[in-house]
Amino acid sequence: MTSTIQQTGTQTGGAGETGGSVPASHRGSLARLGAWTATHLRVVVLVWLVVLGTFGFFAVRVEHALAGAGWEDSTSQSVQARTIVQRDFSGLGATALQVVIVDRHAPINADPVARQVQARVIGTLLSNPDVSTVAPPQPGASLSRNGRTAIVTAGAGADPNAMVKAAGSLEGPLQQLSRPGVSVTLTGDSALWANFNDANRSAMLRSEMLSWPVTIAILVIVFGSLVAAGLPLLLTMVGLLVAAGALVLITDVTPVSIWALNFALMFALALGIDYALFIVVRFRAALVRRGAVRGDQEAVVASVAEALDTAGKAVAFSALTVLGALAAILVVPSPAFRSMALGIMLAVVAVLAATLTLLPAVLGRLGTRINAGRIRLRRRAKAEVDGDSERRVDAWLHAWGRLLWRHPVLSGTAALGVLFLAAAPVIGLRTNMPSITIVPPSANARVGYDQVVHAFGPGAPGTLQVVVPETSQPAALATLAHTPGVAATVAGPSRAGWAFDQVVPTSGPSTTATGATIDRLRHVLPPGSLVGGAAAENHDLQQALSRYAPLVVGILVVIGFVLLLIALGAPWVAAAGVAITGLSVAGAFGIARLIFQNGIGSGLLGFHPQGFVDAWGPIFFGAMVFGVAMDYTLFLLSAAKERYETHTNPEHAMVGSVRSSGRVVVSAAAVMIAVFLTFALSGPLAPKEMGVILAVAVALDALVVRMVLLPVILRFGGHRIWRRPRALDRILPTVRFSH
Repeated sequence: MTSTIQQTGTQTGGAGETGGSVPASHRGSLARLGAWTATHLRVVVLVWLVVLGTFGFFAVRVEHALAGAGWEDSTSQSVQARTIVQRDFSGLGATALQVVIVDRHAPINADPVARQVQARVIGTLLSNPDVSTVAPPQPGASLSRNGRTAIVTAGAGADPNAMVKAAGSLEGPLQQLSRPGVSVTLTGDSALWANFNDANRSAMLRSEMLSWPVTIAILVIVFGSLVAAGLPLLLTMVGLLVAAGALVLITDVTPVSIWALNFALMFALALGIDYALFIVVRFRAALVRRGAVRGDQEAVVASVAEALDTAGKAVAFSALTVLGALAAILVVPSPAFRSMALGIMLAVVAVLAATLTLLPAVLGRLGTRINAGRIRLRRRAKAEVDGDSERRVDAWLHAWGRLLWRHPVLSGTAALGVLFLAAAPVIGLRTNMPSITIVPPSANARVGYDQVVHAFGPGAPGTLQVVVPETSQPAALATLAHTPGVAATVAGPSRAGWAFDQVVPTSGPSTTATGATIDRLRHVLPPGSLVGGAAAENHDLQQALSRYAPLVVGILVVIGFVLLLIALGAPWVAAAGVAITGLSVAGAFGIARLIFQNGIGSGLLGFHPQGFVDAWGPIFFGAMVFGVAMDYTLFLLSAAKERYETHTNPEHAMVGSVRSSGRVVVSAAAVMIAVFLTFALSGPLAPKEMGVILAVAVALDALVVRMVLLPVILRFGGHRIWRRPRALDRILPTVRFSH
């Protein structure tokens, strides 16, 4: 690869055209940082050991410290209802635990064994400190007509996250109370999220075990040496350890979703690979151009400084763009969303800090030994030297750039056709909160759900809690008796000025019909009434996601445009970069609709389609995809701007950027696609959606947008696309990528 970069610099306008080393007095701040870290390895490593030791001390508790709930709109009516039920009605609301007892031989009240099992269930529940009270089965409400199915409800004596943990700890002991002919199954919303987290934790672990060998193999092929291939993994481990420890510390302030750790790992791996590739490729090129030999420390330090002064700037702007994209998620008032975004942001900050300090320090010590452990995938002729294969790849990329320059209309039309074809299905995209099918059929929560449906009807698992002012209860009950979509109403007690009634819908919890029933009840019930329950909380979260989606998209667009404008100083190229990134995101969700909503390929991936895409996908995965896509955009455009700064020739800038950044973009994309697809092979549906959406988005963005469409846009834009209006000179800093 080293000889490859030498050819790149001389033929396509790389850093080599600036000639020699920049005097220390003229170096930028990142170049000075690179030069300092390259000569102070011990200090840098010592600081990082202290950082890793501090965060690592807390990181070992991460899986037990993180929360399992928080999938709610904190400002919603349903959360207000849950707060009142928690305070005044012993927590017999959305987060209560439900234990289903089924007697397959006789009515429970007529079976001594079943009565004994029920008594033990109540005792086991009361022994848990997070259970406030236990409500035994009530005829007409929680005891089926044939008397063979009963529901014992345990009130929530703690916050939702604690109740998820309580469900996880009680599941086994309760199941052990089953006897021949009498089954005991824990279900309810808290049990659902406990099973959901367990299933996803296991799936993520399997995916990670599969993805690491694949990642290492691809990195060895890309870098061509074992030493260089290990550098991205170094950044990944640093980012993950710091993020894990920080997440544990944050739990002292606010609950953090267990998914925050999974996403932090994914982004630490993705960005660690991206940033290491960009820095190391530039470092190796600088070494070759300077003719560095072993022991030539001056050339090594200058090469590190150049790598940070050029590629380091692109990395810094890339990280800021990713952080901005994730920050857009923070506007959604959901604890789970905010904590997941925060976890990824911590990983990004840690990876960026390691990229700009630890990586250059290691490169300064390695020097020309960066190529140690060269891997040859086939026998070569004696006359063939290391780097010939890389030269051929870069020559191919140069030829590809020239082809795009000569045939922009055909290339651009084909690329747009692919993107529009992929994005077209997004018009019919439907979203909803996930149903019980997000957990495996064998999960206790799902087994108990099916038992409740069989005994009490489809709406029973989604029973709504209606809290009304005490004086309005008679009017509310009269209204409920004639409201469409209501199967049954159970009048409840009155306390502290509130009345607490249970309402069973005629349809299942995740259906649009139940959502319509919830909206209808809020419209017809007396003023001051609140409709809550797990189904209402899911409905309110879905509505919040739909409501905040335009705002999140607007923030993403503005942040992406502003950062590209600051980095490149050219509004037209910044606008083009954001616009085509949006096309690749739309393409990813168009294909996701075909797979997860319409069920195309569901048999191959091993899942049953829900008829919609999970409601958190467009906002959360969309922001993630946008951040990664802008990562690639900055790499290619910064390479083009560097060449345009040294030689104001649009062809020179476009072709050179394709040649120099093409290897980085395609290589990093290959690793990320492989990693994301391992998640698509996981058992639960949520990781499948995440893996497919991210893999498709990266493939479209890297292969269609960055390698075809964006270069074509540069071709058509010519000099105009790089033009910086005079008005911007007064407000924008001057950022140069040439060295």
